[in-house]
Amino acid sequence: MNTIFVNNTGHEIERTVCEIYTRVMWYHRPVSSFNIWKKSEFYSRTYFLENKEKNPNIEFALKYFC
Repeated sequence: MNTIFVNNTGHEIERTVCEIYTRVMWYHRPVSSFNIWKKSEFYSRTYFLENKEKNPNIEFALKYFC
């Protein structure tokens, strides 16, 4: 399914809709099948990002165990 969008310069572009899936109780379901409250919960999630440049666990292990 293709949809027409208008970009910042005012030109119409054709884009394909992307389906988003999430894992629910050991299987994957499309977010489009969720009710409005479950969709709002899905889009308000925050994700854990690990700081790969400075990992305090490795610094702790090097300081006390090596």
